[in-house]
Amino acid sequence: MVLKTKYLLLVLVVLVAVSGCYTKQVRHLASDVALLKIGESTEEDVLIFLGEPDAQQEVSAGVEKWMYSDMRMSLLEKAPLIGKHVGSPEYRQAVVTIKDNIVTEVVYSSSDADDLSWTKDYSWQKNRSDG
Repeated sequence: MVLKTKYLLLVLVVLVAVSGCYTKQVRHLASDVALLKIGESTEEDVLIFLGEPDAQQEVSAGVEKWMYSDMRMSLLEKAPLIGKHVGSPEYRQAVVTIKDNIVTEVVYSSSDADDLSWTKDYSWQKNRSDG
């Protein structure tokens, strides 16, 4: 009985220790983008709310676009072998335009791979040059 208790306690300690090592950042782009105020928020605010951008583009002198992207998959979509047949992941993107350290535009979009699947359903798109 004492051996089972020690074993159970050891397993619990190991599980708690391992779960503390999980460091993947969780993004909530839609709600984080909503915290930004056009004409008021600064670069520092963007970094606080959204973190480091995934990509940056200098549009012109003093104007930059910061791009953030995220992909969300359900538990079944993550499953090996069957995941790609169950559904399609949702892609989210936010583009923040910053001019002279002030946010001037925020664009948020969300889509999944099935959004354009309807284009494969129409035969008229296969060969338009038959005319």
